[in-house]
Amino acid sequence: MTLTATGLPVHPSCHVDFARFSEPIVLQDKVWIGSNSAVVPCVRIGYGSVIGAGSVVTRGVPPMTIAVGTPARAVRTISDEDLTTRAAKSV
Repeated sequence: MTLTATGLPVHPSCHVDFARFSEPIVLQDKVWIGSNSAVVPCVRIGYGSVIGAGSVVTRGVPPMTIAVGTPARAVRTISDEDLTTRAAKSV
């Protein structure tokens, strides 16, 4: 997993002085992030959410949500039905 809170300005004139910016990444309680995933600056991953392995999180993920892909997209919410199963159901 990679959490990258630092970015580079897009405009080339800012590259001369090696300008960078840092913005927070917020991981709320009980978040699970799969192997080889990346999270970029300014992202909030909500309480209890699950990020699938290999995903690239470029925007916020609501609480109790499964998000997967590049870029990561919400595929479904986590419900009480998930209390009785060990694996994520097919979407």
